[in-house]
Amino acid sequence: MHAAEPPVDCPLCPRLAAFREDQRAAHPDWFNAPVPAFGDPEAWLAIVGLAPGMNGANRTGRPFTGDFAGALLYETLLKFGLAEGTYAARPDDGLTLRGAIIVNAVRCLPPQNKPTPEEVRTCRPFLESALAALPNLKIVVALGQIAHQSAVKALGGRLPKARFGHLAEHRLPSGMLLVDSYHCSRYNQNTGVLTADMFEAVFARALALAGQPEQAG
Repeated sequence: MHAAEPPVDCPLCPRLAAFREDQRAAHPDWFNAPVPAFGDPEAWLAIVGLAPGMNGANRTGRPFTGDFAGALLYETLLKFGLAEGTYAARPDDGLTLRGAIIVNAVRCLPPQNKPTPEEVRTCRPFLESALAALPNLKIVVALGQIAHQSAVKALGGRLPKARFGHLAEHRLPSGMLLVDSYHCSRYNQNTGVLTADMFEAVFARALALAGQPEQAG
């Protein structure tokens, strides 16, 4: 998986590189670098997020770790047998993923959590490499519309034929299946755009599509 990762001082997006340096000065004990993929290198399921959160992955160095969104994501993965251990919002909590991997469409923290279209495009080769490095990949779950768009393009699809919608399914030219979910952000959860039941339905469907036994309980 290491070949799919950007360098620690990746210069490809000048705005993000400058913001990274600002965060290193303000928080020298934080991770403050492109966040690598996390999970099982033999994964059949890849979960594509948007980008590191300020107090989540940018601080801890592990996707969705330490912020509000991570609690629902990892609790759901644990419920469906896609993770083992206990999620304690720390990269050293011992949590491991089983059959799943998480990778962000943009690896560096963007200001206001909003990467520009050019930044998403510039980072896409790392997403392409990360997905291509998974020999058993069958299903991709995209969290939110930007992750959906980047995943479609990374997998060789075309956006007019693959419109985003919660629980929408897309068969891409490679044969890969993409399943969409609303992002598990604090905003979406607090406003009821996404409920725990809705989120769990995405992973139940992914397991069914892949012919994997559901282990929820």
